[in-house]
Amino acid sequence: MEPEDEQSGEPAQRPVPSGLSLFEPAAEAHGSIPDASGSAAGAVEGGGESPPDREPPARRRRTRRVLLWTLSALLVLAVGGCGALWWTAEHYASSVHRIPDAFPTAPETAQPKPVPGSGLNLLLVGLDARADTPTTGSAAKAPAWQAGAARSDTMMLLHLSEDRSSATLVSLPRDTWVPVPGHGEAKLNAAYSWGGPALMTETVQDLTGIRIDHLAVIDWNGFRALTDAVGGVDITVPRTIEGVGEARAWEAGTHHMDGATALLYVRERYGLPGGDLDRTKRQQNFLRALMLKVMDSGTLTSPSRLGGLLGTVGEVVSVDDRLSNTDLFQLAWGLRSLRADDVRFMNAPFGGFATRGEQSVVLLADHPAAQLWEAIRNDRTDQYFQEHRTGDTLGTDVD
Repeated sequence: MEPEDEQSGEPAQRPVPSGLSLFEPAAEAHGSIPDASGSAAGAVEGGGESPPDREPPARRRRTRRVLLWTLSALLVLAVGGCGALWWTAEHYASSVHRIPDAFPTAPETAQPKPVPGSGLNLLLVGLDARADTPTTGSAAKAPAWQAGAARSDTMMLLHLSEDRSSATLVSLPRDTWVPVPGHGEAKLNAAYSWGGPALMTETVQDLTGIRIDHLAVIDWNGFRALTDAVGGVDITVPRTIEGVGEARAWEAGTHHMDGATALLYVRERYGLPGGDLDRTKRQQNFLRALMLKVMDSGTLTSPSRLGGLLGTVGEVVSVDDRLSNTDLFQLAWGLRSLRADDVRFMNAPFGGFATRGEQSVVLLADHPAAQLWEAIRNDRTDQYFQEHRTGDTLGTDVD
């Protein structure tokens, strides 16, 4: 029952909340029916004007509807924005061509055991594919591997720390003399010619004892296109390099290189004092310049620009089919805080030149190499570089 008023004996009126709430009952529920002027006539027995601190019910209803529509619109925009971002990432990541059967078929017991929480290891391969027909990327019209069709021109082992705060990129000279499973000893780049990505991966795993998580392959056409897509790169040649035979001469100074010029720069070795070892340093120097170009443009910190970069990569690079769209986007996004000083470039520890039969080959220094592989395997590269400051790391003075 309603409580009675002590003086009149009539039922007491329930107080009407003065604050605005999205969940407040409509004015009619309190018996208030606004008249034409918008005042709540009859809201309190005996008549009288509405209290000055209360909004007219009609205005409160309009305000409530505006708030509800605004909230709904914001929710729609938020959901739509997330959906658009997801669609963009999925679209560009799907454009990256996948390589099937890129990993060894050897039993797990015959492969290096993965070390949990030890970062990510990627094998980067540049193909010595001289044909004009692309072999990598979404525009590829020829397979990435045909027996004997092409050797790998560049091999790099990229280690990303577990927290993505540092990266180590180790070049493996193509003339490195190694055991190739099923083929005896040979130059490292022969593995790709004989068995494609799977045999190359197995050969590097056997050489280093490091489990390869993913593989990326690019050919000459892709290299040119990727360089042009970022607007070229600036590379400084510290001293004049004379041309030798078909090798181009380079004047000392900074050169802005488009795709075709950059390809000449990274492929040359005959005009360099260290031959193939100096060539690997040029390749690392180019990657460093490319990385700086991407970072300076804010690409890795912008989801939309990152999507565009993945789209460009998808046109020219092929990756293993274990790298899902989510993995690819998370990998790129995870590197957004990485800076040039956080990336170390180096050659595998050099043990000397030698001759095997009629072939000039490169030998690795067994003990220093074993220390490096152990550091990468256990994600202890920071400690390794503190203890081996004299390693063959890339400096700023690159011929």
